[in-house]
Amino acid sequence: MIADSVRLALPAEAAAIAALQRRCWVSDYPSELSDQLLASADLAAMTASWEAAIVRPPLAQFRVLVAIGAERLVGFAVVGPSDDPDAVAGSDALVAEFSVDPQARRSGHGSRLLNAVADTLRADGFARATWWVRSTDDVLREFLVSSGWAADGAHTEVAMSGDGPRLKLVRLHTGLA
Repeated sequence: MIADSVRLALPAEAAAIAALQRRCWVSDYPSELSDQLLASADLAAMTASWEAAIVRPPLAQFRVLVAIGAERLVGFAVVGPSDDPDAVAGSDALVAEFSVDPQARRSGHGSRLLNAVADTLRADGFARATWWVRSTDDVLREFLVSSGWAADGAHTEVAMSGDGPRLKLVRLHTGLA
């Protein structure tokens, strides 16, 4: 591992990605939602899902990137073509997942990961990227806005089940040129 770097994920890192994702759910989401998410999939199933995403991505432009700290994986991002109804095919990309280990935040890993996301999407020929962010995540939104992202007016609500907790999301976007 090269410390303080970002690269494509390796299949052997699937378990570390799944474990990190679970830690971020607990840290970043309201307890009712994080409990529901944790109960919805065990670590082994999540590991298998991440390994499949790395080894057999659903689309050619689907990428799993990892941020490496001094001795371990400290973050990951998932990017690919946008599936939003108003997306321009071949031009609009989506940051589908972006997580930095709570213990490794404010150490530059998020900035490195964000720059690698933009570089990867640009290399794949995308002109614009979008990202759905929780409306209450002021820290992430401030980080993105300071990096050139802006709200585009789109918003939605999502839930794991009809009677479960709902998350309000706002969409941010940035040009990749």
